[in-house]
Amino acid sequence: MGARERSSAGDPVRTLELLWREPGQGGPARGPKQRTTVDAVVAAALEIADAEGLGALTMRSVAAKLGVTPMATYTYVPGKAELLDLMLDTVYHAMPRADLTGMPWRDKVSVIAAENRALLAAHSWVAYVPTTRPPLGPGVTAKYDHELRAFDGLGLSDVEMDAALTYLLGFVTSVARIAIDTARAAADSGESDHEWWERAAPLLERVMPAERYPLAARVGAAAGQAHDSAYSADHAYDFGLARTLDGLAAMIESRAG
Repeated sequence: MGARERSSAGDPVRTLELLWREPGQGGPARGPKQRTTVDAVVAAALEIADAEGLGALTMRSVAAKLGVTPMATYTYVPGKAELLDLMLDTVYHAMPRADLTGMPWRDKVSVIAAENRALLAAHSWVAYVPTTRPPLGPGVTAKYDHELRAFDGLGLSDVEMDAALTYLLGFVTSVARIAIDTARAAADSGESDHEWWERAAPLLERVMPAERYPLAARVGAAAGQAHDSAYSADHAYDFGLARTLDGLAAMIESRAG
């Protein structure tokens, strides 16, 4: 990933103007009839990133998909940095948002986790884009406001609510990355985890004898048998979410007490 492939790496004023434009706006108002729009540029970029990853995303590849010259795309979006912020905000804006009204707080937090896991499964490139400076567009803002509702009214301070959400989303993203990496490894190698371990097992038994590494051998064998692999993203998600909820419960219950 390039140095500028993070959120808010472009011109902040131009980026915010584009993020908060009215739908259909953002192109030049004068001159000859335009062949595309900001929305079309973003849609084309999303198609490329979802299918091929951010490595394949360039202003030239977007232009080719739209059937315009590369310079024409710069008429609508100043560059890839600003385009990436538009892409992030667009997928955040399109996320389904469940009605959390009346749910117990654990259910609310679990729903927020599931919504983000689904987003990262559909747009795997999002899991690798640093967002310490989030693109503060309507999509990001609506997502943040919605997700904070899972922690509202629990006795947490505003700073603690923000930290609890950050903690939850960090967990979801870390598990999603491993799941994505596992799928990519299988696709690149042309063999599943099960097939890879079967081929590696004879050598590993020679270089890693159970009598020398008894815990690694015992626990690794149990996990491998349970998951048919060294790792199960589903199991890690279920186990980790339960522990995350337990950790948050300790803080929330201390406030109530």
